[in-house]
Amino acid sequence: MRRHLLVMSALLALLFIVGCTTNGSTGDAIVVTMYKSPNCGCCTGHAAALKQDGYTVNVLPTKNMQMIKEQQNIPSNMQSCHTSLIGDYFVEGHVPLEAIEKLLTEQPDIDGIALPRMPTGTPGMPGSKKGPYVIYTLKDGQPSEFMVI
Repeated sequence: MRRHLLVMSALLALLFIVGCTTNGSTGDAIVVTMYKSPNCGCCTGHAAALKQDGYTVNVLPTKNMQMIKEQQNIPSNMQSCHTSLIGDYFVEGHVPLEAIEKLLTEQPDIDGIALPRMPTGTPGMPGSKKGPYVIYTLKDGQPSEFMVI
């Protein structure tokens, strides 16, 4: 009986941990805060893709995107049109959902990930994919390759 209770307690603890999201609650969607220029429509497309994948997205239009990028220590060669915050990470640009999921699953010791510029065929960007997407990690402003899609 004691062993049965111990096993059940361990299973319940595991279910709680698995059910937790980056916003610290169970059963809720992962919260994304997206900073974008008020005039940028492609950012809205990326937000829609995130919502469709189950994320809760708070879009915050701002006229000073450069300040957001400086606060996150995102170098100019890694920048795109919008910056999202998810838990302790930033996600710069039209990063494919596969890369965001990898980031949140692996939780590496980095500041965030970036897909520089605005490649066609990414979530929110019209057109077809013209080549591989190289997603970078950034730690203290220094990039290294995270994954290629």
